[in-house]
Amino acid sequence: MKDFVYYAPTEVVFGVESEEKVAAEVLKYGGRKVLVHYGGQSARKSGLLDKVCKQLREAGLQVFELGGVVPNPRLSKVREGIELCRREGIDFLVAVGGGSVIDSCKAIGYGVVYQGDVWDFYAGKAKAEACLPLGVVLTIPAAGSEMSESSVISNEDGDVKRGYTSPYCRPRFAIMNPERSYTLPEWQTAAGVTDIMMHIMERYFTHDDDMTLTTEVAEGILRTMKDSVFEVLKDPCNYRHRAMIMWGGSLAHNGLVGCGMQDDWATHQLGHELSALFDATHGAALAAVWPSWARYVYRENVSRFVRFAVEVMGVENDYSDPEGTALRGIEAMERFYHAIGMPVNIHELIGRDLTDDEIQEMVRKCSRDYSMTQGHFKVLETKDLESIYRMAR
Repeated sequence: MKDFVYYAPTEVVFGVESEEKVAAEVLKYGGRKVLVHYGGQSARKSGLLDKVCKQLREAGLQVFELGGVVPNPRLSKVREGIELCRREGIDFLVAVGGGSVIDSCKAIGYGVVYQGDVWDFYAGKAKAEACLPLGVVLTIPAAGSEMSESSVISNEDGDVKRGYTSPYCRPRFAIMNPERSYTLPEWQTAAGVTDIMMHIMERYFTHDDDMTLTTEVAEGILRTMKDSVFEVLKDPCNYRHRAMIMWGGSLAHNGLVGCGMQDDWATHQLGHELSALFDATHGAALAAVWPSWARYVYRENVSRFVRFAVEVMGVENDYSDPEGTALRGIEAMERFYHAIGMPVNIHELIGRDLTDDEIQEMVRKCSRDYSMTQGHFKVLETKDLESIYRMAR
């Protein structure tokens, strides 16, 4: 069991019509000139964007809007937001959307108060010392960015996707109305739940087997996500299960399910390179590489994979064959991915096999030009990253 510091300062406003409280929340945290950041036209078509902006203006706040955030949010949009905020003297950010919008908002917040290029943080050249305050009106449960200290941005120059973590970017508040996720397409719903579950699994697969309380919390959320995704795929307007998924996304990535354990994150790093090179949906990219990662590393701690198989995937434990039980758990996860429409290898993700050149390019980027390893459950060197991509190709 590891010593830990648990810090989750975001105020959560959860429930039906919770977006009605957005202006009060911004005022509570000192906002006066607000940038409302969003993605495509769905936020406007649903009426949510206009509702949020109207409430902010009626509360006497000055409001500016910046849309156009896309999945795997782009550095160019971040820079556009930074320029707008500096020009207009904006002092508070409100993200209306999912993880991509929130991550873009966080990057803007870093950049406004930094004298250099915001990419310095994501390239590992600088450490943040501040961030413009921000709040969230969540519409897509998946990334958990509404309560996390992380953001991930894609740099179009070189097709590079990088994350940055610091406590300064944690949102002041997160408004969550599960009804706002009713209209999500099946693919986006399934990819979102995949991302939620992977945020937990990146922490779950550890050698810190003695932190049983955190382990059981993680297993409970994983089982709930599995059950709830099937319910909302059958009935998109099932409030109870939409709520389970929305709250599960926050709990998966606010640090709770990692308390006392060493996390891994290798699957995310492998998946980021797929998203960067092929503009693949993040959750789907994770599903495409996790089974190969799991088969490559499970012998590092077979008992952990046995526990996952039994407690999460419902596999019968064959005490005479622990490795067999562990492998059946991985197979059960693949069946789950297929059942919700997710891929289990890269061919299924992009419609063809990877080329050798593509594998080498992703290995180079994932290892930061062969300068670093990935993961902790099993420390992955360059040759290991290549082997996993080849297994998953």
